[in-house]
Amino acid sequence: MKLKEIVKFLDEYLKVGDFQDDSWNGLQVEGPEEVERIATAVDASFKTFERAREWGTQLLLVHHGLFWGKPFPLVGVDFSRIEALIKNGMGLYACHLPLDAHPEVGNNAVLSRMLNLKNVEPFGYYKGTQIGCAGVLPQPLTLEEIKKILEDKLNQKVQVWGFGKKEIRSVAIVSGEAGSIMKEGLGKYDLLLTGGTGLSLFRLVEDASQSIIFAGHYATETVGIKAVGELLSSRFSLKHTFLDVPSPY
Repeated sequence: MKLKEIVKFLDEYLKVGDFQDDSWNGLQVEGPEEVERIATAVDASFKTFERAREWGTQLLLVHHGLFWGKPFPLVGVDFSRIEALIKNGMGLYACHLPLDAHPEVGNNAVLSRMLNLKNVEPFGYYKGTQIGCAGVLPQPLTLEEIKKILEDKLNQKVQVWGFGKKEIRSVAIVSGEAGSIMKEGLGKYDLLLTGGTGLSLFRLVEDASQSIIFAGHYATETVGIKAVGELLSSRFSLKHTFLDVPSPY
């Protein structure tokens, strides 16, 4: 499969041009013209690159790429990362906010399907765009029941702060480190679900009597990039693997 055809499909499907983002979304490092083997991962890092090389990856797709914000000189570790990709004949495609927000393969959309949410709608503004989602459970569940579902599906221990309702019907979701965005859901939803936490958010939800679950920044962002890899594999008959390179966050 031609690299340029894969990139064209991803750019259009994920609507990468529609988002204001610190990430440089799209093809960050050009690889081989012909692609048969793709790998997906959350983060662009040496450990990820080595795992990808061992698998014979020609195009690596990640949620967190190498280029953020303003242009910067390629020296030190920044140069070494690019050098590793080029030496191993591997392209790099990154998709940050567009992957969070996508209604089909997005992190938050996949998380909502894990909980079988109904009447799903956009939730949570970031840089002028709603990147999360919210919906209702088919029937009420306890916090412990939701905790078990998430831990089973994400293979990750989750943290529950049950300051509010113990029986849950409505849920708002934003993957990753989304404490500031979750403020929008205070008092509007029975449960907030995000990845990472912090002291200021602890005091906020405590004072607001709001229940919230933290399922891990890394874990909540594995689901979307996996879905992208599975989609590409099916659509273009590419070999795909997900590279699980966990983070403590």
